[in-house]
Amino acid sequence: MIKNILGRVIAFWGAIVFVTTLLLAVIPIWLTNFIEEPRGTEIFRRISKAWMSFFIFLIGCRLVVRGKENFKKGENYIVASNHNSYMDVPLTTPFIPGPNKTIAKAELAKIPLFGLIYQRGSILVDRKSERSRRESYTKMKEVLNQGLHICIYPEGTRNTTAEPLKTFHDGAFKLAIETRKAIIPTLLFNTKKVLPGKTKPFFLWPAKMEMYFLKPEYVQPDDTVASLKERVFSIMYAFAGEHGKR
Repeated sequence: MIKNILGRVIAFWGAIVFVTTLLLAVIPIWLTNFIEEPRGTEIFRRISKAWMSFFIFLIGCRLVVRGKENFKKGENYIVASNHNSYMDVPLTTPFIPGPNKTIAKAELAKIPLFGLIYQRGSILVDRKSERSRRESYTKMKEVLNQGLHICIYPEGTRNTTAEPLKTFHDGAFKLAIETRKAIIPTLLFNTKKVLPGKTKPFFLWPAKMEMYFLKPEYVQPDDTVASLKERVFSIMYAFAGEHGKR
């Protein structure tokens, strides 16, 4: 009972901090739209990283990032991340090394002010629209051609099961096969403790969050979408299981 009350008090504090710091960040981020790519997105990422680092500190959380050395200079990647919480997107975009964009739900772009920032770092998709899904796939290819990383959550939606991962969709792996870009398997831990979501609405609890970038998984000559998807899933599932035993 006490934790539930405190979690809602902290959530109220977190909402105030988020909105206040958003007002400071929104104009500098909006101005990055006028800077040529990929430099504009990299400046956006650095501003977002400073903003999120400050926000995380003020809500009593800590983020540990491992495996940044797996991003090789001169290469860009498809970052395939697990998805447990609304905290995931605010972490992946700023803390992926180098300019990147994330495939994200179009409806959140309608939120005043926040939508400007959300759109800047995202390729928006309306999952109910077949046309929108096709267009977003084309845009992901364009982002990769510009030298940016693209972050995809292959589970599709937040994982609310007891399993470390949900079944993966094909999109990230089809993109890798067609563009011959390597996949960086990425695991986020404890974001669900910070923002549980549906199980505890309007609840925030300070915790140490972790982000692990694993070694790139390169497309092999005989790979299919199915074989690449199965391999990456197995790598991520095994790492999640090992991490849980620590």
